[in-house]
Amino acid sequence: MKLTPRLALLLTLPPLLWAGNAVVGRLVRDDIPPMMLNALRWLLAFVLLAPWATRLLANPREALVRWRGLAWLGFLGMGCYNALQYLALHTSSPLNVTLITASMPVWMLGVGALFYGVKPARRQLVGAGLSLLGVAVVIARGEPAALLAVRFVPGDLLMLLAIFTWAVYSWMLARPAKGLRPGERPDWNWAEALMAQLMFGVVFSGVAAGAEQVIAPADIRWSPILVAALVYVAIGPSLIAYRCWGMGVAQAGPALAGFFVNLTPVFAAIISAALLGIAPAWYHGLAFALIVAGIVVSSR
Repeated sequence: MKLTPRLALLLTLPPLLWAGNAVVGRLVRDDIPPMMLNALRWLLAFVLLAPWATRLLANPREALVRWRGLAWLGFLGMGCYNALQYLALHTSSPLNVTLITASMPVWMLGVGALFYGVKPARRQLVGAGLSLLGVAVVIARGEPAALLAVRFVPGDLLMLLAIFTWAVYSWMLARPAKGLRPGERPDWNWAEALMAQLMFGVVFSGVAAGAEQVIAPADIRWSPILVAALVYVAIGPSLIAYRCWGMGVAQAGPALAGFFVNLTPVFAAIISAALLGIAPAWYHGLAFALIVAGIVVSSR
């Protein structure tokens, strides 16, 4: 599909909200365990979404008979990706996490080629190269020699695993499993379609939070800041971002959508400057230009 301003906005809003999610997750890392943060996030999102999904909640059998496909979506998109990201933020910085997320186009193209038989076009490979060059500019802080000094921490590796789960999740949205394809599923509105995933995502995230408390018990230190953080991650990076991402992937396809994720580190740098006092530098502007160039080339 042609990249229209509306479609570009749909695919730009999620990276902006997810960048805020990474910064907020880092801010409250000492106040709440990562799996518990993920579980409370999706539980609150479930409650907030319920008034718009009453038809599905009144007849949950429509989702339960399609449990295989929905369970995978809930497990990968809600149970794995976000939990791994919050866990990564305990040893990695928001900028590192979002920079690693910027490898998303490569993962999207790889998953499409390996599991769906969709070979990447030359323009997509060129676009991926430009976007990754933009990421490298930020990592090197504008000095190429600095790339040799880059060191990965455990959180960075967890984030790589998280990105893989998100790439698979996105392809499953674009190529739904049997029973979830157009014409095979009930006439769900957007809230009911997301709620169908949440019904399983809440279970997976809750089980993970319970296991976390058994293995490494930790108290939640409640405060107004933590409550505000929970409200933000439940509404912005969850309900709004997932709604926009689902619509964007359906229209543009996961390969092109993946390039927009590369905007996340740029937004993270701006938000970090506002909340953490870390001012963006000239190379952030250069990186933004390269990432946008990658999007333009890949969408031609």
